[in-house]
Amino acid sequence: MTIEDLLAWLPPGSPEEALARQIDFHRLPAHVAIIMDGNGRWAGQRRLPRVEGHRAGIESVRSVVEASARLGIGVLTLYAFSVENWKRPRTEINTLMMLLKRYLRLELETLLKNDIRFQVIGRPDELRPDVQEELQAAMTRTAANRGMRFNIALNYGGRAEIVDAIRRLMEAGVPVSEIDEQRFAGFLYTAGQPDPDLLIRTSGEMRISNFLLWQIAYSEIWVTDTLWPDFRRRHLLEAIVAYQKRERRYGGIKPARVATL
Repeated sequence: MTIEDLLAWLPPGSPEEALARQIDFHRLPAHVAIIMDGNGRWAGQRRLPRVEGHRAGIESVRSVVEASARLGIGVLTLYAFSVENWKRPRTEINTLMMLLKRYLRLELETLLKNDIRFQVIGRPDELRPDVQEELQAAMTRTAANRGMRFNIALNYGGRAEIVDAIRRLMEAGVPVSEIDEQRFAGFLYTAGQPDPDLLIRTSGEMRISNFLLWQIAYSEIWVTDTLWPDFRRRHLLEAIVAYQKRERRYGGIKPARVATL
């Protein structure tokens, strides 16, 4: 997509249009990862059950997925359900899984229309059979798409991913002497994908919550106080503008300027 295409999609004179004009399309993050946090607080502020926050958050997912695809982001990863989330009340877990299934059914045609490839990272085999079937159907239907890769992290944990990668290495019989960072990354859930350039966290919490521990080693982190159900394309654009203003050094130092005569 060009800047002209994006501007044609955004309301003229809107804050989104102003933000879009600041974006350098040659320096977009290849991979954006988002910790979607604040659904419970959003519901609590409105004296609603926690599950209503999860329902409201679905609209944010729609907005961010579409905006990311239109921008030309290569990979978008959303943290939907962690291995620790099984500690939540059963009714809340059931509602989350029901909303996931509903989202996939309602949005599948949109994913196909926008050439988005859907993928699950985590341990989906531990989810209910009906949820696994819905996930597999969406992955199968979108497998041939060549646009943005849309990862949903389900039953996911960063430490669990590293443990699973080690197990796969052992099962593959890879000699210890041949294991380096590049080889190890090939056994992660995100094998073949670029590491996140930008990690976004909503709700103002300053932690990474066991998310993509290996992959975010050099990610730029952007935190907003906005709760996930209120997060929209404007906030995504704000994050990208902020990201492009930073100088990424990957552990190095900024070269000293040499004075010229």
